[in-house]
Amino acid sequence: MPKNTFFDVIVAGAGPAGSTCATLLVQYGYRVLILEKNRHPRFHIGESMLPMAEPIMQRLKINWNEGNLRKGGAKFMDEQQGKSSYFPFQGKYSTVQVERSVFDQRLFENGISQGVVAHQQEGVIDMQSDAEKVLVKTSKRSYEGRYFIDATGRSAIMGRFKQSLEPIKTLGKFAVYQHYQLDDNLITAELFHNGHIEIILSELGWFWCIPLTKQRLSIGLVVQKENQLNLKGEKLLDYYIKKSPRLTELLANSKTLSKVAVEADFSYLNTQRYGVRYACCGDAAGFLDPVFSSGVFFALKTAEMVADQLHAGLSSGTEANINLHDKDNKTYQTGFQSMYLMIKRFYSSNMVDNLFFEAERAPQVKNEVIALLAGDLWTKNNTFQQGLLSGRQSF
Repeated sequence: MPKNTFFDVIVAGAGPAGSTCATLLVQYGYRVLILEKNRHPRFHIGESMLPMAEPIMQRLKINWNEGNLRKGGAKFMDEQQGKSSYFPFQGKYSTVQVERSVFDQRLFENGISQGVVAHQQEGVIDMQSDAEKVLVKTSKRSYEGRYFIDATGRSAIMGRFKQSLEPIKTLGKFAVYQHYQLDDNLITAELFHNGHIEIILSELGWFWCIPLTKQRLSIGLVVQKENQLNLKGEKLLDYYIKKSPRLTELLANSKTLSKVAVEADFSYLNTQRYGVRYACCGDAAGFLDPVFSSGVFFALKTAEMVADQLHAGLSSGTEANINLHDKDNKTYQTGFQSMYLMIKRFYSSNMVDNLFFEAERAPQVKNEVIALLAGDLWTKNNTFQQGLLSGRQSF
């Protein structure tokens, strides 16, 4: 095989997970290829970041405070009851709200600047691995390498090859969303000054309300319950926006910046995240309902874990070991299960009423919830998290 088609690591997908994993491996000194079936920039939702992703940004040599709107925290609102609760992010790390097309392209180009070889508009159509090597076939040519990383997002090519994707049906069903240009007034000025994400409860599910730079706003309705009105798309979103005093107030005199879009099949787990000479990271490993903004964080964190463990394997010549990722998988499962159980209780219990809206009465519990909302999922002294994982936590 020609030398220019051999790489130590071949990464499929150039979203946050793929770009992060590739960049870290290049920093370790490996020859890395990213194959991306589309082309940057491309639109994507998931604009709200978590503070515990900032250390990964530092490893990537990216200052994400530049060009993005600072995120103050998360505010949960029940307009029918007139209740709300705010969870501020005031710890060691800061966080931001991003425009994903710009953010994803920045991660991608940052990897190239550090030595990643990247081919866009070249999607993977087949991958075969054995004890000796991996062979990757794309729409244009074939490549050989020592290891393969699936970072193809919800395309999850290895999960589909292995038939290992397991849907999680108890969370959100789908989301319908749109971007807006807001009017310049005192209400919107306060929103952009605070910069926090607002989660507004709805009889159908919940809204996200994410301020971006230049007075732009991302609004999405996540549908969890059956839609008895038989409304779809734009009509569904418009109907429930008009039922929300807060959203009606924010969108007064606004302009739409995008068409209404729909994302379905939110939540699933890949039960076979790794095998002989391959591993999955980001959404290819699993994806949860976006209520606590964990999607991009898990993409970045799983990419970091996979890259670090793969370096240990490559440097010792043990990368073909089918159990190479047992350690980082255990870590991943702790974080994924913690977030999953909290999201599950968001939908299936009175957690918002009995915990979030009463959090001021229990400062320790509030701080522990803030830690989880910030992505601090791997400490051993969070009693709220321990209760979730042990099944003792009830609301």
